[in-house]
Amino acid sequence: QVQLVESGGGLGQAGESLRLSCAASVRTNSLYTMGWFRQAPGKEREFVASIRWSAGSTYYADSVKGRFTISRDNAKNTGYLQMNGLKPEDTAVYYCAAGYELNYRYWGQGTQVAVSS
Repeated sequence: QVQLVESGGGLGQAGESLRLSCAASVRTNSLYTMGWFRQAPGKEREFVASIRWSAGSTYYADSVKGRFTISRDNAKNTGYLQMNGLKPEDTAVYYCAAGYELNYRYWGQGTQVAVSS
């Protein structure tokens, strides 16, 4: 069983930056993928970004491309989502997810991000 704990959410103003962290309870170098998803009030959960843990390949939703950066640190068993140029439409609960295969079997509890204009 893999436990994921997100942190780093909070309140920011448009244009500011926040960094989310996702700490895993296992050695992350055994994971295949880690991703970030978000769910805004009244909307479905959507993909934000993902990283293939071994290769380091990254993927982004068009809405965040060029503003958000996903990364990982094997020594800390932690993944990150650096969010720059925040917009009010980035307001959502952000979830970290991971899996040993090309799926997201394990999910964190979520962390709230609120961006004011």
